Amino acid sequence: MCGIVGYIGNNDTKEVLLDGLEKLEYRGYDSAGIATLNADGLHLSKVKGRIATLREKVNNSVQSTMGIGHTRWATHGAPSEENAHPHQSASGRFTIVHNGVIENFYEIRDEVLSGISLKSETDTEIVVQLIEVLNNKYNNVAEAFRQTIALLKGSYAIALIDAQDQDTIYVAKNKSPLLVGLGDGFNLVASDAMATLKQTDRYLEIHDKEIVIVNRDYVEIQKLDGIAVEREPFTAEIDATDIEKGTYPHFMLKEIDEQPPVIRRIIQEYQDENDNIKLDPEVRQALLNTDRVYIIAAGTSYHAGLVGKQLIEKLANVPVEVHIASEFSYNMPLISEKPLFVFISQSGETADSRSVLVRIKELGHPALTITNVPGSTLSREANYTLHLHAGPEIAVASTKAYTAQIAVLAILAVDTAQAKGMNLSFDPLQELGIAASVMESLTDQKEEFEQLAKEYFQETRNAFYIGRGMDYFVVQEASLKLKEISYIQAEGFAGGELKHGTIALIEEGTPVIALSTQENVNYSIRGNVQEVAARGAKTCVISIKGLDQETDAFVLPHVHELLTPLVSVVPMQLLAYYAALHRECDVDKPRNLAKSVTVE
Repeated sequence: MCGIVGYIGNNDTKEVLLDGLEKLEYRGYDSAGIATLNADGLHLSKVKGRIATLREKVNNSVQSTMGIGHTRWATHGAPSEENAHPHQSASGRFTIVHNGVIENFYEIRDEVLSGISLKSETDTEIVVQLIEVLNNKYNNVAEAFRQTIALLKGSYAIALIDAQDQDTIYVAKNKSPLLVGLGDGFNLVASDAMATLKQTDRYLEIHDKEIVIVNRDYVEIQKLDGIAVEREPFTAEIDATDIEKGTYPHFMLKEIDEQPPVIRRIIQEYQDENDNIKLDPEVRQALLNTDRVYIIAAGTSYHAGLVGKQLIEKLANVPVEVHIASEFSYNMPLISEKPLFVFISQSGETADSRSVLVRIKELGHPALTITNVPGSTLSREANYTLHLHAGPEIAVASTKAYTAQIAVLAILAVDTAQAKGMNLSFDPLQELGIAASVMESLTDQKEEFEQLAKEYFQETRNAFYIGRGMDYFVVQEASLKLKEISYIQAEGFAGGELKHGTIALIEEGTPVIALSTQENVNYSIRGNVQEVAARGAKTCVISIKGLDQETDAFVLPHVHELLTPLVSVVPMQLLAYYAALHRECDVDKPRNLAKSVTVE
């Protein structure tokens, strides 16, 4: 998720912008830039790379009291200085930063901007060029901005400055997060309150498709039709845990939203300067030496391991078994001659997994831990560790750790395949980046999933999820999320198993959520949907572009088939979240559960 920071006040703006962008680095990014405005004009600095590099490039002798800054993760156009934000109009008068995806990017470019030479490959530049074209028509910046926002389709958070006006930042949003921070003699703009808590703890919420005029002395909110909106500010609580939560009502919702930047950070951490996978050579050799991988995990991590099995077997051609840790400890199967044990744990402190680790170490078998806490017990005691780089996960119901685990397992599988000399038909890191962007687009559509949760889970006591292949593993995770935070009795089944007993549980109105993202079983799972519908089930199909049908409740954008679990789980997480929310459950702290299971 890209980051936005803006400032207008009486102090020099550079440090406010750079410090704010540093606070947003956790989101993942590949380029950054700031634009500041003073009496001498606009001063623009952009780099491909880190904020530290941007700091070196910024001219410290330039003093200004307003500006905007941005961290970008590439979507439209490769990571480069030309594609980095802020972007400027053809004349250089208007400068913009933007988060989100403009869906009618090509139509605007071809129908309105055909005579303008574009400097970048981004959808963002289209917006700032359109503003200039409309300002030439209306000779009114506020009206040009309003008309531009009215034309845009998609998700966006926008901050605009006019080189001829040192008193205004123009702001608007739709689906993508954006706040206005309030100060004494200054005001701020930020995509996350974390970026500006050093300056203020008072914020104004911006609703979708509102226009906000930000001056150093006042903030004016308008609807798209120009009607003024009065809204009371809220205070962001400044203690250690709530700062982590920011302005979110729950950690779980925040952590769902953090998944795209986590995937991007994983790409960065496991990518070398030549855009190849960077992995500990000893880990690579361990995968090459083994004749069978044994994944040991529990709960959500176990479900990630099921997906990891498919990734490693299909990409690297290495046999994989996935075992529940608590069962493996007391019922160990026959072990191959050259095993590698892979322990997956968010906390790295899972007691039943550690008991297996102790046992296999006694037998002299090598172990790899995949965890979010590199200094944890499982990490310290294993031979090797791969870090998830997901940041603290506070909500008991794991979300970002699950997708981070799948992403790291995918990188492990690809690296093994490449080390074995196998040719892949796709760029794995690029496909992970695409998946991250799709995940972000899904988190921007919360209202749709909230409505589905109300429709299917508001009154029910039971619910079922069905899928086949990779989708079966995802629906197991989906059912776990629903049951652990909403207390709805939910189960995830393989679609083909319905006729072997499960279909007896279907009653009139029983919610059945079906997932269809795998082409080879698309028709089979749809047949299963018809079977339960014929027996009175209330069915909801979530499919992927290319396999969708007109009656499907939601269609996911296309991603590589092996990476569909990264995107298909996001709607499932949001359905569970809103189901729990509307049943007035404690979302972050469900009854009888703890974040880290440290006893067997």
